[in-house]
Amino acid sequence: MTNLEIPDNRTLDRILDVTRAVGRGAAKILRSYYRGEKNLTVNEDKKDGPVTAADIAANHYILEKLQATFGEEKFGYLSEETHQGSEPIAGDLVWIIDPLDGTRDFIEKTGEYALHIALCYQGRPIIAVVAVPEAEKLYFAAKGQGTHVEAADGTVTPLQVSHRERIEDLYLVASRTHRDRRFDALLARLPFKGQNYVGSVGCKISTILEHRSDVYISLSGKSAAKDWDFAAPELILTEAGGKFTYFDGTPVRYNRGDVCQWGGIMASNGHCHDELCRMATEILEEIDSKS
Repeated sequence: MTNLEIPDNRTLDRILDVTRAVGRGAAKILRSYYRGEKNLTVNEDKKDGPVTAADIAANHYILEKLQATFGEEKFGYLSEETHQGSEPIAGDLVWIIDPLDGTRDFIEKTGEYALHIALCYQGRPIIAVVAVPEAEKLYFAAKGQGTHVEAADGTVTPLQVSHRERIEDLYLVASRTHRDRRFDALLARLPFKGQNYVGSVGCKISTILEHRSDVYISLSGKSAAKDWDFAAPELILTEAGGKFTYFDGTPVRYNRGDVCQWGGIMASNGHCHDELCRMATEILEEIDSKS
C-alpha cells in the first residue's frame, strides 16, 4: 500500500455511512446470539479470554462488508479475532475492529457488551462506530465532525460530554472486575463523587456521552487493553468534547505492532483532564515507592 492523504470530509461522510450500516448489521448478529436465536458455542481456552460463535460471526460479517466495499489495496485490517504477529499493518489507512467488546458480559447476560469499528489514519482514529446492541444505540463520529447517536427508530442526535468541572463532582466508570490492588489503590485516592460499574469499554465511554459518568481510567498490570478496545471509543469521546490520552498527556497511538496499550490512559469529559493525569501519576509514584 502507498502512502495516502487523509480523506476529505466528503469521503469521510461516505465511509462513515458505510461503517454505520455495517455496525447496524453486526449488532443484529450479536443480538441474535444473545437472545438464543442461534447456538452460542464458547471457547474458554483462548489466551486473552473467551471467544464465542457470536464474536466469530460478527467479525466475519464486518470484514466481509468492509472489504467488499473498500478492498484491501488502500486499506489494512486489524481485528481482534484475526490478529496475528507483532508487525504493524501496512498502510496509512487501517481498520481496527472489535466485533464483540465485553465477551464475558455477553456470556453472563449483563447486556453490557458493544462492538467497535474504527478507521485510523497513520495510527490515529478518523472514523468510529460503537454499537451497544442491548440499548439499541449506535454512536458514531468522524474526525472534526462531532459525535452523534442513532436510536432504534433511526433518530440521530448530536452529543456533548457533561459540563461538570470539579473533580469532587465527577463520576468514575470502572469495571466490576479486571482490577488489581494497584489500580484499586489509585481509585481510592482520587476524590470522585461516585463510581459506576459497567462492562465493556464501549459501554463505559457511552456512559460519559450520556452524562452518567465523566471519567474512565485504564491502567495496565500483568496484561493490558488492546488497540481494538480503545480506537473507536476514543474518537466518539473526543469528538463529543472529551479527552483521551496517556497519563503524560500524549495522544494514544494505534497499529504500532504491539497491540497492547501499556501504562496509564485517562479518558474524561476534558474539564479536569490534565489535573487528573497529574494526580494519577503522582499517586502511582507514591504507591510504587512503598511496594
